[in-house]
Amino acid sequence: MSEENNNLGDDIKKGAEEAFETAKETANEFAEEVKDTFNNASGENKKVMAGILGILIGSLGIHKFILGYTKEGIIQIIITFVTCGAGGLIGLIEGIIYLTKSDEEFYQTYQVGKKPWF
Repeated sequence: MSEENNNLGDDIKKGAEEAFETAKETANEFAEEVKDTFNNASGENKKVMAGILGILIGSLGIHKFILGYTKEGIIQIIITFVTCGAGGLIGLIEGIIYLTKSDEEFYQTYQVGKKPWF
């Protein structure tokens, strides 16, 4: 009986490891697809996407990650956490600014000029 339990335990462990590897591969494939989509998005698409996400969930800094500002996105999350959510106003303001700029001005300021804040 003890040997059967060991075999069953080994089978369960092996199945769990296989499921983990499959999930890991799927997650990596999805991450690559999302990354390619964001990198291939045109300036106007990034402007609209970053603007809307900045307004809706700016406290999470996702609009920064879309524009390629990883460090600033992490800073945005920390600011929001430290201020108990009040730092989310930064994202709201930036989202409005993004959407009110012309496509060319947005492209020159945030994609060519790499201006990370306001």
